[in-house]
Amino acid sequence: MPLRDSYRRHKNAYNAGLILLAVILIGWYYIRSRANEPKFTMAGVRRGDITSVVQATGTINPLTTIPVGSYVSGTVQYIFADFNTHVKNGQVLAQLDPAIYEWQVTQAQGNLENAKTNLVTLAANVQVAEANLAKSNANVRYQLATAKRSQDLYVSGVVSADSNDLTQSTLGQAQADVQSARAGLEQAKAQLNQARTQVTSMQGALKVMETNLKYTTIISPIDGTVVARNVDVGQSVAATLQAPQVFTVAQDLTRMQVYAATDESDTGNIRVGTQVTFQVDAFPTDLFHGRISAVRLNPTTVQNVVTYNTIIDFSNPDEKLLPGETAYVTIPTGHAVNVLEIPNAALTFKPAMARPQLLALYKANHISNEASTTHLGGWQVVWKLSPEKQPIPLAIQVGITDYSYTQILQGDLKNGDELITAEQVKAGTSSTVRPPGFGGGPPR
Repeated sequence: MPLRDSYRRHKNAYNAGLILLAVILIGWYYIRSRANEPKFTMAGVRRGDITSVVQATGTINPLTTIPVGSYVSGTVQYIFADFNTHVKNGQVLAQLDPAIYEWQVTQAQGNLENAKTNLVTLAANVQVAEANLAKSNANVRYQLATAKRSQDLYVSGVVSADSNDLTQSTLGQAQADVQSARAGLEQAKAQLNQARTQVTSMQGALKVMETNLKYTTIISPIDGTVVARNVDVGQSVAATLQAPQVFTVAQDLTRMQVYAATDESDTGNIRVGTQVTFQVDAFPTDLFHGRISAVRLNPTTVQNVVTYNTIIDFSNPDEKLLPGETAYVTIPTGHAVNVLEIPNAALTFKPAMARPQLLALYKANHISNEASTTHLGGWQVVWKLSPEKQPIPLAIQVGITDYSYTQILQGDLKNGDELITAEQVKAGTSSTVRPPGFGGGPPR
C-alpha cells in the first residue's frame, strides 16, 4: 500500500512537470514570435490651424551707410570724430596736413598774376599794331592822291617821266607798309588770344589747387553715426588709384534693415509687405518685428546653392540692435484655419519591406509608382494599419506645412485616424526614414 501511494505521487508530479514544461515552451514560443513582429509608433490626424513659414539667417545693416574717403594724399594732422560719434552734415571729421597744398595754391596764384600781366602787355601791343595799321592806311591814301596828281602832271607834260616813276615807287612802298602793319596786327591779336587762354588755364589750375586744399579737410556728407574709423593721427593717406576709406558713417540707426538670405525654392512664396519676426543672439528672449520691402534680383551662388537677399525694414528707436548682428528670421508664407493636419513624421515613414512587397501594396491600393516617388501636385504616400495590424499605403494631397504638421487637402483620412510614424522591427533596428517631402515611395 505505501509503495502504491508513493508511485501515484511520483506519477502525478511527473505529469505536472510535463504540463509545466509544455506551458513554458508554448509561452517562450509565443513571446519569441511576438518579439519578431514589427512594432509601430502611431500619430493621430487632427484639426487645427497651420501657418507655413520660411526660416532664414540674415545680417542687420543700417538703412544707408556712406564710406567717407580722402580725395587727396597727406598725413593725418587732427581727428575730430571717433567710433559711435554722432555727426552732422558738413561736420569736420579729420584734417590732413595742408602745407603742401597751401604752397601749391600760392604758386598757382603767382602764375595767374603773371599771366594777367602778360595779357595786359599784349593787349597794349594790339592797340599799337592797330594804330600802326591805321597810320599805314592813311599813308597809302596820301600816296594814292600824290600818284594821281603826278600822273596828271606827267600827262600834261609838266613833270618828267622819272619824277612820275618815283612817285609810283613811293606808292608801292606805302602799300607794302600797309601789308606789314596788317600782319603785325594779326600777330599781336594771336598773342593776345594765347595770353587769354593762358590766363584761363591758370585760373583753372588755381581752382584745382584750391579744391585740393579744401579736400584736406574731411567732412561728413550726412547726419549719422560714425561706425568705423580707419586712420590715426600721423598716419599717411595715399590717394592714388582710388580714394582710401577713412570713416564709415551710418545714417539714422533708428531705422535699419535685415538682409536675409532666402533659398531660391522659397522666393516664390515671399511677398513684399509681409510682416515678419526675427531674433538676435544679443537678446535671445526678445522677438523683433519688421516688414519685407524687397526681394533683390541679384542671386548669390555658393556651392550650387542659390539664395536671394530678402530686405526687411524695421524700426530701432532705442538703437538696441547694432549693425552686423546676425538675425534669425521667420517669414510667414501661408495660413490655414481649422484644417486636417498630420505630423510630418508620417510623411517620412516607409516600412522595411522588400521592393516586390512594396510594389504589390501600391498596386493593390491603386497607387502608381510615379505618384509615390515624384509627389506631383503635392501628392504623397502615408501609411496606416489595417484591421489585421498590417501597414497599408494611402495617397494624400498635402498643402502648407509649419515643419511640425502638414495640411491635408485630399485623401481618405478623417479627424482621429492614426498613421504610422516609425517602425521597430527588432531591438536596435527601425524602418528607413527619409527627409521631409521624400518619404512613402518605393525604392527605384
